[in-house]
Amino acid sequence: MNYQIGQPGRIIVVRFNDGDDVIGGLEEIARTENLRAASFSLVGGIKKGGYVVGPETEAMPPVPVWRDLAESHEATGFGTIFWHGDQPKVHFHGAYAKHDHVRAGCLRRDSEAFLVLEVVITELLGIEARRELDPESGMVLLRLALGKSKSELPKLFAGPAVI
Repeated sequence: MNYQIGQPGRIIVVRFNDGDDVIGGLEEIARTENLRAASFSLVGGIKKGGYVVGPETEAMPPVPVWRDLAESHEATGFGTIFWHGDQPKVHFHGAYAKHDHVRAGCLRRDSEAFLVLEVVITELLGIEARRELDPESGMVLLRLALGKSKSELPKLFAGPAVI
Protein backbone atom coordinates (compact mmCIF):
# COMPACT_ATOMS: atom_id res chain seq x y z
CA MET A 1 0.00 0.00 0.00
CA ASN A 2 1.11 3.55 -0.66
CA TYR A 3 -0.66 6.87 -0.39
CA GLN A 4 -0.45 10.63 -0.73
CA ILE A 5 -2.03 13.43 1.23
CA GLY A 6 -3.73 16.24 -0.68
CA GLN A 7 -6.53 18.67 -0.16
CA PRO A 8 -9.77 19.57 -1.89
CA GLY A 9 -9.71 22.14 -4.66
CA ARG A 10 -12.62 23.29 -6.80
CA ILE A 11 -16.05 21.74 -6.39
CA ILE A 12 -17.95 21.25 -9.65
CA VAL A 13 -21.66 20.43 -9.74
CA VAL A 14 -22.90 18.81 -12.96
CA ARG A 15 -26.41 18.14 -14.21
CA PHE A 16 -26.57 15.54 -16.97
CA ASN A 17 -29.79 15.65 -18.95
CA ASP A 18 -31.72 12.78 -20.52
CA GLY A 19 -29.53 11.01 -23.09
CA ASP A 20 -26.24 12.72 -22.11
CA ASP A 21 -23.10 10.57 -22.21
CA VAL A 22 -22.06 10.31 -18.55
CA ILE A 23 -18.53 8.90 -18.85
CA GLY A 24 -17.76 11.03 -21.92
CA GLY A 25 -19.14 14.12 -20.20
CA LEU A 26 -17.00 13.60 -17.11
CA GLU A 27 -13.90 13.16 -19.29
CA GLU A 28 -14.82 16.33 -21.22
CA ILE A 29 -15.13 18.32 -17.98
CA ALA A 30 -11.75 16.97 -16.80
CA ARG A 31 -10.12 18.10 -20.07
CA THR A 32 -11.84 21.50 -20.17
CA GLU A 33 -11.14 22.28 -16.51
CA ASN A 34 -7.72 20.58 -16.45
CA LEU A 35 -8.72 18.31 -13.56
CA ARG A 36 -5.63 16.13 -13.11
CA ALA A 37 -6.99 14.30 -10.06
CA ALA A 38 -10.57 14.25 -8.81
CA SER A 39 -13.23 12.21 -7.08
CA PHE A 40 -16.96 12.35 -7.66
CA SER A 41 -20.30 11.15 -6.36
CA LEU A 42 -23.23 10.48 -8.63
CA VAL A 43 -26.98 10.20 -8.04
CA GLY A 44 -29.94 10.06 -10.40
CA GLY A 45 -31.00 7.99 -13.38
CA ILE A 46 -29.13 5.96 -15.98
CA LYS A 47 -30.94 4.36 -18.91
CA LYS A 48 -28.07 2.71 -20.74
CA GLY A 49 -24.61 1.46 -19.92
CA GLY A 50 -22.14 -1.39 -20.09
CA TYR A 51 -20.67 -2.36 -16.74
CA VAL A 52 -18.31 -5.03 -15.40
CA VAL A 53 -19.31 -7.26 -12.48
CA GLY A 54 -15.91 -8.83 -11.89
CA PRO A 55 -13.44 -11.14 -13.56
CA GLU A 56 -14.39 -14.67 -14.60
CA THR A 57 -11.58 -16.01 -12.38
CA GLU A 58 -8.68 -14.68 -10.33
CA ALA A 59 -6.21 -15.57 -13.13
CA MET A 60 -4.11 -12.87 -14.79
CA PRO A 61 -4.89 -11.15 -17.01
CA PRO A 62 -8.48 -10.94 -15.75
CA VAL A 63 -11.31 -11.59 -18.18
CA PRO A 64 -14.14 -9.14 -17.42
CA VAL A 65 -17.75 -10.26 -17.05
CA TRP A 66 -19.97 -7.67 -18.80
CA ARG A 67 -23.56 -6.72 -18.12
CA ASP A 68 -25.74 -4.11 -19.84
CA LEU A 69 -28.35 -1.67 -18.63
CA ALA A 70 -30.98 -1.37 -21.32
CA GLU A 71 -33.65 0.73 -19.60
CA SER A 72 -33.98 3.36 -16.88
CA HIS A 73 -32.43 2.58 -13.48
CA GLU A 74 -31.88 4.56 -10.31
CA ALA A 75 -28.14 5.01 -9.89
CA THR A 76 -25.68 6.04 -7.22
CA GLY A 77 -21.98 5.54 -6.71
CA PHE A 78 -18.47 6.90 -6.39
CA GLY A 79 -15.66 7.40 -8.86
CA THR A 80 -12.27 8.90 -9.57
CA ILE A 81 -10.67 10.74 -12.47
CA PHE A 82 -6.94 10.42 -13.17
CA TRP A 83 -5.12 10.75 -16.47
CA HIS A 84 -3.66 8.04 -18.70
CA GLY A 85 -1.22 9.75 -21.04
CA ASP A 86 -2.97 12.79 -22.46
CA GLN A 87 -6.52 11.60 -21.69
CA PRO A 88 -8.55 11.67 -18.47
CA LYS A 89 -9.90 8.26 -17.44
CA VAL A 90 -12.97 7.75 -15.28
CA HIS A 91 -13.23 4.84 -12.83
CA PHE A 92 -16.77 4.55 -11.44
CA HIS A 93 -18.45 1.87 -9.34
CA GLY A 94 -22.15 2.17 -8.81
CA ALA A 95 -25.40 0.51 -7.89
CA TYR A 96 -28.23 0.41 -10.43
CA ALA A 97 -31.78 -0.37 -9.31
CA LYS A 98 -35.05 -1.04 -11.13
CA HIS A 99 -38.10 -2.13 -9.12
CA ASP A 100 -36.76 -4.73 -6.64
CA HIS A 101 -33.65 -5.62 -8.67
CA VAL A 102 -30.33 -4.06 -7.69
CA ARG A 103 -27.16 -4.49 -9.70
CA ALA A 104 -23.68 -3.18 -9.01
CA GLY A 105 -20.52 -2.85 -11.03
CA CYS A 106 -17.93 -0.74 -12.79
CA LEU A 107 -19.60 1.41 -15.49
CA ARG A 108 -17.27 1.46 -18.50
CA ARG A 109 -19.10 2.15 -21.76
CA ASP A 110 -22.23 3.43 -23.52
CA SER A 111 -23.43 5.41 -20.49
CA GLU A 112 -26.59 7.49 -20.92
CA ALA A 113 -28.34 9.58 -18.30
CA PHE A 114 -32.07 9.12 -17.72
CA LEU A 115 -34.12 12.25 -17.05
CA VAL A 116 -31.52 13.88 -14.77
CA LEU A 117 -28.28 12.71 -13.22
CA GLU A 118 -26.41 14.83 -10.68
CA VAL A 119 -22.66 14.64 -10.13
CA VAL A 120 -20.52 16.48 -7.58
CA ILE A 121 -16.82 16.51 -8.52
CA THR A 122 -14.10 17.38 -5.99
CA GLU A 123 -10.73 18.35 -7.41
CA LEU A 124 -7.82 16.75 -5.50
CA LEU A 125 -4.88 19.14 -5.09
CA GLY A 126 -1.37 18.01 -4.21
CA ILE A 127 -1.89 14.50 -5.57
CA GLU A 128 0.56 13.26 -8.19
CA ALA A 129 -1.10 10.24 -9.73
CA ARG A 130 -1.84 8.81 -13.14
CA ARG A 131 -3.16 5.65 -14.73
CA GLU A 132 -0.58 3.36 -16.31
CA LEU A 133 -0.75 0.06 -18.16
CA ASP A 134 0.01 -2.78 -15.75
CA PRO A 135 1.80 -5.54 -17.71
CA GLU A 136 0.56 -8.39 -15.48
CA SER A 137 -3.14 -7.55 -15.55
CA GLY A 138 -3.22 -5.80 -18.93
CA MET A 139 -5.31 -3.09 -17.26
CA VAL A 140 -4.72 0.65 -16.88
CA LEU A 141 -4.31 1.08 -13.12
CA LEU A 142 -3.67 3.92 -10.70
CA ARG A 143 -0.04 4.75 -9.91
CA LEU A 144 1.01 7.29 -7.29
CA ALA A 145 4.16 9.21 -8.27
CA LEU A 146 5.52 9.74 -4.76
CA GLY A 147 4.15 9.30 -1.32
CA LYS A 148 4.27 7.14 1.73
CA SER A 149 4.35 3.37 1.73
CA LYS A 150 2.98 0.80 4.14
CA SER A 151 6.36 0.58 5.90
CA GLU A 152 6.16 4.32 6.70
CA LEU A 153 2.77 4.12 8.40
CA PRO A 154 2.80 4.79 12.14
CA LYS A 155 2.84 1.69 14.31
CA LEU A 156 -0.59 1.91 15.90
CA PHE A 157 -1.10 0.09 19.19
CA ALA A 158 2.59 -0.90 19.20
CA GLY A 159 2.86 -0.88 22.99
CA PRO A 160 0.85 -2.58 25.71
CA ALA A 161 -2.73 -1.48 26.16
CA VAL A 162 -3.29 1.01 28.95
CA ILE A 163 -6.79 1.32 30.30
